Amino acid sequence: MSKLTRRQFSQTIAAAGVATALGATRVTGANDRIRIGFIGLGNRGDQVLDGFLQHKDGEVVAICDLNQPYLDFAAHKIGNSPKQFKDYRKLLEQKDLDAVAVCTPDHWHALQMIQACQAGKDVYVEKPLSICVAEGRRMVEAARKYNRITQVGLNRRSSTICTEAAEILRSGGIGTITAVRSFHIQNEWPTGIGNPPDETPPADFDWEAWLGPSPKVPYNRNRAFYRFRWFYNYSGGQVTNFGAHFMDFAHWALGHDAPLAVAAMGGKLAITDNREIPDTLEAMWTYPGGTLVTFSQFNTNASPADRRRSNMEFRGTKGTMYMDYSYYEIVPEETEEMVFPAQTPLDRTLSRQYEKARKVLIAAKRVPGDDGTTAHSRNFLDCVRSRKLCHCDIEIGHRSTSATLIANIAHQTKSYLEWDAKAEQFTNNPAANKRLSYEYRAPYKLPEV
Repeated sequence: MSKLTRRQFSQTIAAAGVATALGATRVTGANDRIRIGFIGLGNRGDQVLDGFLQHKDGEVVAICDLNQPYLDFAAHKIGNSPKQFKDYRKLLEQKDLDAVAVCTPDHWHALQMIQACQAGKDVYVEKPLSICVAEGRRMVEAARKYNRITQVGLNRRSSTICTEAAEILRSGGIGTITAVRSFHIQNEWPTGIGNPPDETPPADFDWEAWLGPSPKVPYNRNRAFYRFRWFYNYSGGQVTNFGAHFMDFAHWALGHDAPLAVAAMGGKLAITDNREIPDTLEAMWTYPGGTLVTFSQFNTNASPADRRRSNMEFRGTKGTMYMDYSYYEIVPEETEEMVFPAQTPLDRTLSRQYEKARKVLIAAKRVPGDDGTTAHSRNFLDCVRSRKLCHCDIEIGHRSTSATLIANIAHQTKSYLEWDAKAEQFTNNPAANKRLSYEYRAPYKLPEV
């Protein structure tokens, strides 16, 4: 970070916020470009940048990252000599920015998103939204107080095939949905991400700035770029990384935005690296109506979860919908109106009749598509102009992320936890409620709004 004090930054942001909020409607003309700043240009940030660069009415004019090679790579791709920063606060001070995209590691999302709102910028923020429930709720409050347009990077919300699939599921297209399964499967055994020693940070890398509000620990290369997801100080692991996508689509398809209860089991069972997150885990939620939703993380064996190699399935009374990033498929069930017969050696005709009476009630279907990243950035830009809620507004993203965060708490506390979504508290385990927030490392503080 630069020597700009937090008091100076807050005063500057407050003034900028008033000016930008008053001028928010200026981005309405069909020929006006929406001027965007990017904070975080690593793996996912680069992918999101590609999505935004597809749209001619959006102009990336400022970029920020602690890693100079990332800045250089992004600047070359953008091609208009964007302003470069290593301190995101200086980027937020730019009065000519209409919006920012926050694609930093998860532990930075809350601070940067809230401060962007305070600076009067609309915000695209990557998933998972936060690393604790309290952060996510504060982010929602900030968006509402400062009247900011927000889009959380759960990009399936803007996918054409996912929109179609969600409507089919919500309307009873495969019958009553009793179970939803989702999977993150890849074989990382035996060495995983490796086990490098703690060491002195590279001379050109500001480890203190990277850590931000998280606890001070020695530099370890596995805790930094990309592999931070294997450590709880910076991420919720694969439960939030991939699980947030799956839980968000489950919410969309089921018509509910929060579970009633959650439990999880698993651990680091086979991989010999320095990760903190499990290599094997299963989380289970119950939703209104009794629907059982599960997320399975299998990282020591890559055998597919089903014959169609999907990463998500909805089991209905009339059929099953299989989904992956590039398709959905409906496979009908053979249903039966006869009462299941009592098996008896004296009369096998009833069993034969039962098998012959099965009927298919819905049609098979397979639809290809894409994951929606480009369409998601398009929707954000459109909403910056119209001031309408985005497909994945901050409240939606918060609820979907919260479902995954409380699964981690269930795993860490070895608990079956009952969830009051309105109060955002566990009702049967007061001790577990302490994990819904965490104390930032001084001098960082979660901003009041």
